[in-house]
Amino acid sequence: MRDALVAAAFRLFPERGYEQTTVDDIVALAGVGRRSFFRYFPSKEDVVFPDHERCLADMTAFLADGTDEDEPVRRVCDAARLVLRMYAENPTFSVQRYRLTKKVPGLRAYELSVVWRYERALAEYLRGRFDGRPDGALRADVIAAAVVAAHNNALRSWLRSAGQGDADTAVNHALGHVQAVFGTPPAGAPAEEQEDVVVVISRRGAPLWRVVREIESTLGRD
Repeated sequence: MRDALVAAAFRLFPERGYEQTTVDDIVALAGVGRRSFFRYFPSKEDVVFPDHERCLADMTAFLADGTDEDEPVRRVCDAARLVLRMYAENPTFSVQRYRLTKKVPGLRAYELSVVWRYERALAEYLRGRFDGRPDGALRADVIAAAVVAAHNNALRSWLRSAGQGDADTAVNHALGHVQAVFGTPPAGAPAEEQEDVVVVISRRGAPLWRVVREIESTLGRD
């Protein structure tokens, strides 16, 4: 019945428009009563995002099942991939919803509230892992926001392409940036070479040859 209500809603939205479609229209097409609709969906907006509550619950459970041995940034990136999996399960529906959401300001606002809940779930997990560290809460919030931003950048590019291409590859590439910046490299991984930064202070108007000599002297070169 839940799937029938979603299918009915997305048949009507393109035909009549989201604002013009009522709950009565949806239940009439689905062949059920109003009470059945509200048993599954608190509002008409919720029928547009029928799978987010389940996905949020799955993400929260996934994070809770982690251990202290899990690298925290990798764990939240893996949690974000659960959202991608939800979208990739039904590309046609996901693209249709994306296009509808772009047209309806109220749905965009609703979607932002959903995204905020995902971000809060990631941040709460990280706050627990960084508890007691300097700026632990700040670091948790920044990383959670970065994960959501990277994931959504890749996801929306895939949706704009009408679901063409490999969404996993795009999201993995985006999340890889987050892990490279904030994550802890695995034990035994080669450390990245660090380049020295040299600052030379010279008087204004000093001849160029003198500035060059100061640089060479600092670098220990003739």
